[in-house]
Amino acid sequence: MKAIITGINGQDGYFMADKLLKNNISVIGLTSNKEKCQYLENMHHDLHVRQFDYNSVNKFSEVVEDVQPDLIFNFAARATGKGMFDNPTDLHRINGGFVLDILEAIRKFDQSGKIFYCQASSSEMFGEVFEAPQTEKTPFRPISPYGAAKLYAHNMVGIYRSRYSIRACSAILYNHESTRRTNDFVTKKIATGAARISLGLDKFLVLGSLDAKRDWGYAPEYVDAIYRMSELDKPQDFILSTGLLHSVRDLCVYAFEYVGLNYKDYVEVQEKEKRINDSYNLVGDSSKAKKVLGWSPIKTIKEVMIELVDHELKLLLT
Repeated sequence: MKAIITGINGQDGYFMADKLLKNNISVIGLTSNKEKCQYLENMHHDLHVRQFDYNSVNKFSEVVEDVQPDLIFNFAARATGKGMFDNPTDLHRINGGFVLDILEAIRKFDQSGKIFYCQASSSEMFGEVFEAPQTEKTPFRPISPYGAAKLYAHNMVGIYRSRYSIRACSAILYNHESTRRTNDFVTKKIATGAARISLGLDKFLVLGSLDAKRDWGYAPEYVDAIYRMSELDKPQDFILSTGLLHSVRDLCVYAFEYVGLNYKDYVEVQEKEKRINDSYNLVGDSSKAKKVLGWSPIKTIKEVMIELVDHELKLLLT
């Protein structure tokens, strides 16, 4: 079997590649910057990385025609955190329009219906919520260009599945973290800050808000759920979440306590670091995933934060 993974250099792309390779599935990974992915090709002889321009309309069909994949996982996306309002045209193209390219490529070259496609959707599609926790039936009300673009993609997946019988589905992903996060994400920012401060390399950490709350899980577990989705005979959409809300303050407590410090002595809040139009009460009900996929989140966000801090300490001390 062969799989295409877009966004191979990202957190989820990396873990999915590892999962597939361990199951003897060859992987073709697409990235907009191959120079950053040289290390990936050393992971396994069945992993091959290709440079790809996500802004090039309809070019994905050439990849599908060449590779003839059995599986396609789309993790390519633009913007995180504060960047959800930056460059809405680019956001829509990568997070929305590119997904239509994928669906059209499958419709054109997969007459036998062998290709399974999974789209990485986002809890940001819910936006302004009036129901918590959210289920697969909760109405979407995005409040950012990022969330709106993700919703467009999510809807197109449903349309193509219904109209053309494409084996396509969406994983509605709530926040999920790992050591492969960048400092654009608050979990990694806090972990890095706690590690550096504990070693005397920094004196304080600047954050935008300590009261913002999220449903945070562990990335490898969420990728495992997506892989289970690909094994279903009938494609279905699933919410992947922990069902628990934690604040940024909680993350600070977990990270700084691990290095023997009180976050209150080192964390500074500045308004300019705060996200615009932040979503509230984004907490998911993943009971469908538990029932159908036999999947449940295991690692707590406290354990995740400790893993992140420990990882940063090892890097700094090497």
